[in-house]
Amino acid sequence: MENKKTNLTENTYNEESIRVLEGLEAVRLRPAMYIGDTGERGLHHLINEVVDNSIDEALAGYCKNIIVTLHSDGACSIKDDGRGIPTGMHPVEKRSTLEVVLCTLHAGGKFDHNSYKVSGGLHGVGVSCVNALSSFFEATVEREGKIFQQSYSEGIPKGDVKIIGKSSKTGTTIKFIPDKTIFDTVEFKYSKVAERLRELAFLNPQVKITLRDEREEIEEVFHYKGGLKDFVNYVDASNTTISKPIIISGKDEETNTEVEICFQYNTGYNEVTLTYVNNIHTIEGGTHLSGFRGALTKTLNTYIEKNTKTKVSLIGEDFREGITAVISVKTPFPQFEGQTKTKLGNSEVETVVRQITSAKLQEYLDAYPSEAKIIIDKAVKAAEARLASKKARELVRRKNALESSTLPGKLADCSSNNPDECELYIVEGNSAGGSAKQGRDRRFQAILPLRGKVLNVQKANPTRILENEEIKMMITAIGAGFSTKPNYDDDDEENNNNDKEKEFDVDKTRYGKIIIMADADVDGAHIRTLLLTFFFNYMRDLITKGKLYIAQPPLYKIKYGKTEKYAYDEEQRQQIVNELRREKSGGKNVEVIESTEEENEITEETPEQPKRRDGIVISRFKGLGEMNPEQLWSTTMDPENRTLLKVTVEDANNAVILFQTLMGDSVPPRREFIERNAQYARLDI
Repeated sequence: MENKKTNLTENTYNEESIRVLEGLEAVRLRPAMYIGDTGERGLHHLINEVVDNSIDEALAGYCKNIIVTLHSDGACSIKDDGRGIPTGMHPVEKRSTLEVVLCTLHAGGKFDHNSYKVSGGLHGVGVSCVNALSSFFEATVEREGKIFQQSYSEGIPKGDVKIIGKSSKTGTTIKFIPDKTIFDTVEFKYSKVAERLRELAFLNPQVKITLRDEREEIEEVFHYKGGLKDFVNYVDASNTTISKPIIISGKDEETNTEVEICFQYNTGYNEVTLTYVNNIHTIEGGTHLSGFRGALTKTLNTYIEKNTKTKVSLIGEDFREGITAVISVKTPFPQFEGQTKTKLGNSEVETVVRQITSAKLQEYLDAYPSEAKIIIDKAVKAAEARLASKKARELVRRKNALESSTLPGKLADCSSNNPDECELYIVEGNSAGGSAKQGRDRRFQAILPLRGKVLNVQKANPTRILENEEIKMMITAIGAGFSTKPNYDDDDEENNNNDKEKEFDVDKTRYGKIIIMADADVDGAHIRTLLLTFFFNYMRDLITKGKLYIAQPPLYKIKYGKTEKYAYDEEQRQQIVNELRREKSGGKNVEVIESTEEENEITEETPEQPKRRDGIVISRFKGLGEMNPEQLWSTTMDPENRTLLKVTVEDANNAVILFQTLMGDSVPPRREFIERNAQYARLDI
């Protein structure tokens, strides 16, 4: 019988359609499955995966120092003084154990709990994923009196493990360069790396972590002997605290789970609770968070019943207003949702945290009645404000129901009734609002001008916020209600049971896009931050559902003859100037030299501007109001040409801390943040 080769077509599905991915090929084919995404978050996750291995060595008692270096060539190296990855022949794989660990998925020393009692890296895919997604990867191991080294590219060894020297020390150094064909960006951000290393140092007071940036010649050492107490004080640096840090710790012998919690109260209205399991930041919380919240509510309510009399009934959110807490749990068998470990699912951990928190907190309240009184008084005031805000909200709703056809007088609405295609521009100032109204597409673009700077809601209670005219206009125009509780948690079962009706319903918004449009200057940045603070705290679903944007107006107009171009920053301005110079020289590559002071002269937008010696006129827009309607439309509002930045939140708790820093009462943390992040020139939420 003649064998015929199967002709595969586009729709053929048979035995030859089944593909077996070898080695680390699966990681390169579907990187987001292993590191979350291929954007900035996934890029920095590579560093986290390697550092987590060093921290696991510290948890096992073998590592005291970790050095992370951002090299000028785009590489990152992580060096620790742990035991060093074994390099000998693997008994099963019959090759170097170092190569097995770095080139094989699900290969590691954290499965049997003999080498590591607790660890963050549990799947054995972390460092091998980093290897697979790097164009260059080099492992250097010091152990057994020798220095071993092996290099890789895209997860493939470039040679065998070599002995390159002798050493009396032990430890592992991993150096890698992310593959630019995989990631959207391969430039590590110092502040993002520092943020993770700082929290690891808080969680592990026995470890000293050093961060070096060769690009900017910066070095920072993170070592906090106070542990979680130092962590809480760091988070609360922008707030005025009203209680001392309360430290709760304990261990459950049956599950071998260790619990450490520190929390305190401030005069603010937000809850900031950071949760960690085996040093992994669980940004979506989980059972350890619910255990703490349940214990806090029950224990404080029990204390009130026995020791005080209150006229109002207190619920969980009242006890959590103004609280800053860090929860750190170490357990040998954590169950995470996905490889990126964002939520804990162990039911037994909830029971352990609840029991330990209840017992220790009760002891504290009995031992320190004056501190207990401060906490109870804070919660009672929160409950009274909650009830007052609810009445104010209901009053506004009744008023809106009576005047349902009335929209804010300043709102120039669009003609379309389809929310999916409608856009609301919230514009800084009446002058800019006038230009926007004339330049817009009336079919789908609505304009709401605001007068001056809106209320800083970070420092105001909800009742005062509801009395602010500018905020009331935004609430009415958007038409989806509003939350009277900052940091409203849709997953908070207790809140949902006490208030079945959703305060802010993103599905009822009258517009598919809410666009903040402010001047491209310092005042404009302040107004954007004020508005972002409001939306984040009281209409957060606009952000989580991808409906909030920031318009990007140009900073400069560059004119040469009849040619007009627009630049959105200094770098783009210089690029356009160079292009115009080349056009002037007939397309030749002209040498870009330092311009004279006269050639660098930038004028404001006026009818007559002095020309530079090269004939190019550069005008800087003082604000949106300086642009005529046609300019505003073509540069900032035309969907074909405009640039919109979508506002996203990766970690809500860290965003709360950011807004506290930027909009809180304390000046030093704000100054430090601005000095540290000025180079990035845009708010990263």
